[in-house]
Amino acid sequence: MTRLSSAVRGLMTTLAALLAVTAASATARATPEPKAPDGFVALRSVDPTIVQEMRYFTPHNFVGERIDGYRQPVCILTRPAAEALHKAQTRLLRRGYTLKVYDCYRPQRAVDHFVRWAEDLDDQTMKPEFYPQVDKTRLFEDGYIAEKSGHSRGSTMDLTIVRLPAKPTRPYVPGQPLVPCYASKGERFPDNSLDMGTGFDCFDTLAHTLDPRVQGVQRANRLLLKDTLEGLGFVNLAEEWWHYTYKPEPYPDTYFDFPVSERSLTSTR
Repeated sequence: MTRLSSAVRGLMTTLAALLAVTAASATARATPEPKAPDGFVALRSVDPTIVQEMRYFTPHNFVGERIDGYRQPVCILTRPAAEALHKAQTRLLRRGYTLKVYDCYRPQRAVDHFVRWAEDLDDQTMKPEFYPQVDKTRLFEDGYIAEKSGHSRGSTMDLTIVRLPAKPTRPYVPGQPLVPCYASKGERFPDNSLDMGTGFDCFDTLAHTLDPRVQGVQRANRLLLKDTLEGLGFVNLAEEWWHYTYKPEPYPDTYFDFPVSERSLTSTR
């Protein structure tokens, strides 16, 4: 009788534990993902002609894998930023060019992914391309990685200019030989953009927008991007030729964490 009672009690304990795990899993599944406020839009709904090459949806970035929070390769921005980009695109199309975005709104979970990667000093997989001359221990101190990003506020984007007709870019294959991001355009990873002197996300002082070592056509191309955008309310980050923020920002103090996906949008128009 005692053995039977013990067996029954053990069975009941096991069932209770299983029910608790099942309930916890159901609760986790039922927790909805955060949504974007009404002021966010898919860039494609405002201007479908702007090329989108969303690098953090792919493994071709300084981490070497798809970044947390990027569910779809879509550019999401606050509406004023998207509409200002449309105006810039209109001006460039008249001259035979198009804008291309590499990144737009970036969820906080993606920034957290960058931070975890930066703290893992053993992971140097992409160093030969993206930070060949920077010791990984200095990424925070030198400002390449931070715990917060203006991208998470929704009005910052990384972009470049492409001459029309836009040629396709060869896809990155993980494990392929890597070339420094500051190598000549013919040597570094192919990109259909104008020659800006370095590749996108190059952790090097040569990526500073007005670095005096960048001259000739490369400087002219950077200034074409800068002059076009600054005339429409965009402000450049001096350390990155590709980084611009539309001002005034609708959400200057809010860092969002909804996923990069059209399903995150409350409005598609």
